[in-house]
Amino acid sequence: MIAPIDEPVLVHAPEVRTSPFIFASPHSGRCYEADFLDQACAPVSVLRRSEDAYVDTLFSHVPSLGASFVEAIFARAFVDPNRGPDELDARLFDAAPEQGFSAPNARTSAGLGVVPRLAADGRCIHPGLIAYAEGRRRIERYYRPYHAALKAEINAAVEQFGYAVVIDCHSMPSSSARGADMVLGDRFGASCGRNLVNHAESYFKALGFTVTRNRPYAGGYTTEHYGDPVNGVHVMQLEINRGLYLREVEVRPSAHMDSLRERLVKWTKSMVYTEYTGRLVAE
Repeated sequence: MIAPIDEPVLVHAPEVRTSPFIFASPHSGRCYEADFLDQACAPVSVLRRSEDAYVDTLFSHVPSLGASFVEAIFARAFVDPNRGPDELDARLFDAAPEQGFSAPNARTSAGLGVVPRLAADGRCIHPGLIAYAEGRRRIERYYRPYHAALKAEINAAVEQFGYAVVIDCHSMPSSSARGADMVLGDRFGASCGRNLVNHAESYFKALGFTVTRNRPYAGGYTTEHYGDPVNGVHVMQLEINRGLYLREVEVRPSAHMDSLRERLVKWTKSMVYTEYTGRLVAE
């Protein structure tokens, strides 16, 4: 979808907040700036494979449960909000300054920094180097409003309930899922209470899904940055196998999408409505 992105992030708030849960979708955005697509050397059909396509649709019911849903509108291939703002790939920029970059890590080395260099299939997104100022513009215009919105929702939940629970919603290529339908990431216990993950896993299994923890995905920037269970902020990353609902090459919903969404509604209710939510985050 080529569109001016007037609102880089949408916060779908419930009429009355009755839950400390916040669901977030940083990668389901499908809006691209026209100028970006005009210069990109990868076609939009390839760029869209970087998206966690239609995850926003899978969780559109969340506000009706009394929880909030934070949704990035911009595309991941343009700027990735599940990276640190300094995770910049120096190989992408022309005459970049020496400061403002974190040390290279696995993500930037793979071309998947906050401003991605490579598309999902390993193809270069840009025909050449881009100006450092363009990278900073994307971060200021799109990335920072997303995180400001997410932080505001976390603060509101903590103020009302004394704690917040973020479910960071993603999808994964079936080729990298290692046989799992769902992968729950908690940074190996560092980003949320273990009871929360235990409950999430057991209910998914009751719905017939295969579940793994932290492999192959333990969590990205959101779990690392916001997960602080000692101080009442619990963050769990959820990865959904795209083969469950998507025609992956075409980036189109499959005939199974409605069925998956029905089961996700049941799972979400089990998280949000559980009578022992306080105990889920106690450890």
